[in-house]
Amino acid sequence: MGIIGWIIIGALAGWIASKIMGKDAQMGAIANIIVGIIGGFLGGFVVNLVGGKGITGFNVWSLLVAVLGSVILLWIINFFSRKR
Repeated sequence: MGIIGWIIIGALAGWIASKIMGKDAQMGAIANIIVGIIGGFLGGFVVNLVGGKGITGFNVWSLLVAVLGSVILLWIINFFSRKR
């Protein structure tokens, strides 16, 4: 998948994850893209650990994996920011 595909999947995954976690009002488009791309890597890692296939291209499965990773990433960020 090319850089444009990563940006599109990242933007969608980051936006969906921010809606799920209630952070949409606090995040902008760039933050959604960054969270989505990092979430794609994290989600792919987690799915590979349980025996599945991670990001497989520009499809719905890859979007779901990226959303899963983005939700995990936002949860981790929220967990550590509450401690302060």
